[in-house]
Amino acid sequence: MTQIIELDGALGEGGGQILRTSLSLSLITGRPFRLRNIRAGRPRPGLRPQHLTSVQAAAAIGQATVRGACVDSIDITFEPGKVVPGKYHFPIGTAGATSLVLHTIYLPLALAGGGPSELTLEGGTHVSTSPCFDFLKTTWLPYTELCGLHIDLRLHRRGFYPRGGGLIQATIQPCPRLHGLQLTERSPLRTASCISAVASLPDHIAKRQAERA
Repeated sequence: MTQIIELDGALGEGGGQILRTSLSLSLITGRPFRLRNIRAGRPRPGLRPQHLTSVQAAAAIGQATVRGACVDSIDITFEPGKVVPGKYHFPIGTAGATSLVLHTIYLPLALAGGGPSELTLEGGTHVSTSPCFDFLKTTWLPYTELCGLHIDLRLHRRGFYPRGGGLIQATIQPCPRLHGLQLTERSPLRTASCISAVASLPDHIAKRQAERA
């Protein structure tokens, strides 16, 4: 059995990123890990629903064995199996960020080969302290394309804090290998555009915006 890598979640910022990165790398390399002190640097440490969904999503696509996967857990052990592309549905159940669940599993699915994967993610699409859907679509996707990844993203419902309820779909094509990102030329200047997504506007403002659209 491969030796389990011991990780301390209190290192660095002490947030959820070390969890998501550990899950992704574990699926790619096949190495198991134990993460303790999860989100120790946050006011409410431990797994929140979004982080738990990331663990569950990683376990589902990677046929993994997991111990300690529950809300508020500060210690998990993750033993990956084989990553299997396919159709998956992961509802967070809160306004937790769908973008961060996607960031946990897109690369293992792309590198697994064997066919495309279709993900349906429900939760927050425009929430604070995480990349919103529009950022993924307009900025993140073009750079993943330059690295050899081919991902299609579609927004079906926006989800704001605290209700959530947003829904995005991602289709991830298999990628034999990544290649380095090289930006050697400046793209032509163009007119800047802005996207604004706001919830709970008064009816008269929402109606006026709809008439202008």
